[in-house]
Amino acid sequence: MKLEKYSLGVGDRFGHQAKAQLSACRRASEAGIEVVPVWNKSHREHMTIGSEPASVRRAADEAVKTLEWQGSYYVDADHIHLGNVDGFLTCSDYFTIDVAEAIGKEIGRPAVDNFLAHHPELVGRVVIPGIEEPFDISADRVREIAANYLRAAGEAGKVYRYIQSARDGSPFVAEVSMDETDRPQTPPELLVILAALADEKIPLQTIAPKFSGRFNKGVDYVGDLEQFEKEFNDDLAVIACAVDRYGFPDNLKLSVHSGSDKFSIYRAINRALKRSGAGVHLKTAGTTWLEEIIGLAEAGGAGLALAKEIYAEAFAQVDALSAPYAAVIAIERDRLPAVAEVAGWSTERFVDTVRHLPADDRRPRSAHFNPHLRQLLHIGYKIAAKLDRRYYDLLIACEESISRNVTENLWVRHIKPLFSPES
Repeated sequence: MKLEKYSLGVGDRFGHQAKAQLSACRRASEAGIEVVPVWNKSHREHMTIGSEPASVRRAADEAVKTLEWQGSYYVDADHIHLGNVDGFLTCSDYFTIDVAEAIGKEIGRPAVDNFLAHHPELVGRVVIPGIEEPFDISADRVREIAANYLRAAGEAGKVYRYIQSARDGSPFVAEVSMDETDRPQTPPELLVILAALADEKIPLQTIAPKFSGRFNKGVDYVGDLEQFEKEFNDDLAVIACAVDRYGFPDNLKLSVHSGSDKFSIYRAINRALKRSGAGVHLKTAGTTWLEEIIGLAEAGGAGLALAKEIYAEAFAQVDALSAPYAAVIAIERDRLPAVAEVAGWSTERFVDTVRHLPADDRRPRSAHFNPHLRQLLHIGYKIAAKLDRRYYDLLIACEESISRNVTENLWVRHIKPLFSPES
């Protein structure tokens, strides 16, 4: 199973927007942009929503059948490990193996010594085609990197082999994720990590490192854009070198776990893809959930009332909701509007406050846009999950406005700027 050059991770918290998401990929295809959908949902999200992994496969298959989609598509067991992978084995064909928790765990000096003995090419003046300045990496530095990441690479190997055995030869795409950690990985570190993953004999097709800057939930990238672009280009060069040197599949590519709507880095990624001819996988995480909220509000009536209710409950539970996401949100409590104020908002005011537009969008961003409220709603999907049938019934009742927003958001604000050769 070979993942295509451009792929888009489409998260769907409540499993109702698969057709709307696929419609965005179909619009891309009609415009000459070939990007394949990868429906992703994590074990944590299933536990929160009360869904099960097979539901993602059913929703994807139904959307593909209804829209007569002729291209490839995948179902991603997102952020899995040995403790939670079993439920995904028969219904997923893409596995994001998350080993962030193993980074920095003790591996022992003999394992590090053995790694260095097998990889003398990583020490000294390391020339990477496409990177102007060679890496000058001392043996002590390689030893330090290896000590930090060998445990994680070994864990990835264990999970990969378990999936391979359990699926009894049924093909799948393997991704390794190291993004949910405190410190970004530099290009030299990525090279060492890839060498370690090659030793585990994982036919890796995508890898998700942690990039510099902040990838806060639901809002734009915060960081040095020039530094990000240099780092991204250097990572592409490292991957191309690792494919040649270590025998990875020739479609190995970067996976960007965006946390939704990192519009300001899309142009940099687009330029890098044009220059290098490389592919990329983008996970858009919870952007669809936010478009559901916007679609509910746009529908007015009961939809708007429920959107306001979800905000009120999220506001009341802000501390509990924020705790698991402390590293990837930046909510200033005094910038959150009072619940009584939001209760009096019109449809237009609510939508303008939540809708996130790129700085160069054809429509100017509303002066009412509030990134703090938007981040709270992003992590507030747990509130909607507790509403059960009330929420699902309104998703159906407000289908037109929700699906329209979901499709437009993915096509106009994500796919076009990221993948279009004209961007």
